[in-house]
Amino acid sequence: MRTTRARGKLVRKFKENIFGNPKFDRLLSKKPYPPGAHGKKMRRRLSDYGQQLEEKQKLRSMYDLSEKQFRTLYQLARKTQAATGEKLLQLLESRLDAVVYRSGFAATLASARQLVNHGHVTVDTAKIDIPSYRVKIGQVIGLSAKAYKIPQVAALLAAKDNQPPKWLKRKAALVKLERLPERKELNLNIQEQLIVEYYSR
Repeated sequence: MRTTRARGKLVRKFKENIFGNPKFDRLLSKKPYPPGAHGKKMRRRLSDYGQQLEEKQKLRSMYDLSEKQFRTLYQLARKTQAATGEKLLQLLESRLDAVVYRSGFAATLASARQLVNHGHVTVDTAKIDIPSYRVKIGQVIGLSAKAYKIPQVAALLAAKDNQPPKWLKRKAALVKLERLPERKELNLNIQEQLIVEYYSR
């Protein structure tokens, strides 16, 4: 099961808008401290293990994955020749819901997951409704005819400043995964080495 904890509480816990929704920026400006009765007074210093755990939980929450899903991706990353931390991020970014989000078809990762779940997304013209589907280099992501009628999607497609990152090539409502992103291209406030250290204990 994915986390069901209130997203506002997670945002305050990590002191960062990890979900990208503007409403959480407003929440953080009003309550820039952890949730709970002692949130304002809490000044905890984390142990090395605590820092590793928190970084892992933050990244897992960003992509809204269960511990089992996250650990599976980590094990896959570890088996490759590439640096484990960077490969883990690439595997997360090649999930179908992440590609839909980065393509500019949805305003948040949660919205992208909903588009996929509702059958509005195609991969090489075939409808795929599995958010965790791993998109391969060269595959083309598209939207169903019904998706164009969703006001939020239509607005995003019409926005001139809504451009995908360099590893994706978009033409109208079709996006091709040209390559996997490099670490320096990912605007993620994550210390992935701490996550590697957590699982290497």
